[in-house]
Amino acid sequence: MRFATGVKPRSLPASIEGRAFSVREARELGVSCRRPDHVSPTRGVRAAQAPSDVVERARAFQVGLGERTAYSHVTAAELWCLPLPRSLEGQTALDVMTTTRGGQVLRAGCQGHRGLERRDITLVDDLRVTALPETWCDLAELGRRRLGVEDLVVIGDTCVRLLDEGRRADVRPGATTSPGVRALHEALGRRVRPRGKVMLREALDLIRPRVKSPMESRARLMFVRAGFPEPVVNLPILDEAGDFLAEGDLVWPDQRVIGEYQGEHHADRRRRSADSGRGHLLRSHIWTHEELWAEDVFHRPRRIAALRRFAEHLDLDPKTLLIA
Repeated sequence: MRFATGVKPRSLPASIEGRAFSVREARELGVSCRRPDHVSPTRGVRAAQAPSDVVERARAFQVGLGERTAYSHVTAAELWCLPLPRSLEGQTALDVMTTTRGGQVLRAGCQGHRGLERRDITLVDDLRVTALPETWCDLAELGRRRLGVEDLVVIGDTCVRLLDEGRRADVRPGATTSPGVRALHEALGRRVRPRGKVMLREALDLIRPRVKSPMESRARLMFVRAGFPEPVVNLPILDEAGDFLAEGDLVWPDQRVIGEYQGEHHADRRRRSADSGRGHLLRSHIWTHEELWAEDVFHRPRRIAALRRFAEHLDLDPKTLLIA
């Protein structure tokens, strides 16, 4: 890059090169804060280039915010890589929480919250973030117009998986509770008159361990809300000799019925070949194996057809179900 003077600015000191830094740091190191090759992501902060994603923005803002804050709500969920509804993805303002006595953060590009003294805080990519159970509870404050019970179940299932993996919990198939589930209960129990309490309690009854993807959550909820017996999530399928055959996404073991959700990564030829082989193997061992796609969950005619197929496989009377 050329500048008006024709002179390229000298390299930055190693202590601040490659990261956002404060104006105070720059002055202490004798670095000009008016360099034309730098940007100001937020007040009192400089960087060599503009942040390109939420992690880079959070890193830059944290330099200006200090240590008495933490990211919360939607920003925390994004930093945890939780599956948010599309309407919440890419939110421009960063959710920043301070203590109640500290007062809300008033900074362009931030949405201030208070109550940090009542939250567990952890580090994600060296960023101060509300812990997973706290983040899940805080998201309900957004209200039903922005995030519903099903969204909280999907997010909660992911929180539970991450918590259980972090604690190396050995959760048996079909279990309705786990250390992760209990952590969500405990976090909600510590709240005093939390906003969204009704939604959180309804979602807690539907959150399950061992769920591996958001669409597994939504497919399971589709059956539960229609009045089907709840399927077991990610159940290992064994043959008569006890040898492993496959892992079923949604399984009704008594009826020997398996629903397998097929995401976009199942569309390539090699994966489709593997899926087909697994289906043939399961059917040869007297299991009914049905594929489920996103359209079977979100598109009403496809959803009705899928529910009717599974009702037939499970020997259920469609008239006793809420197929819609």
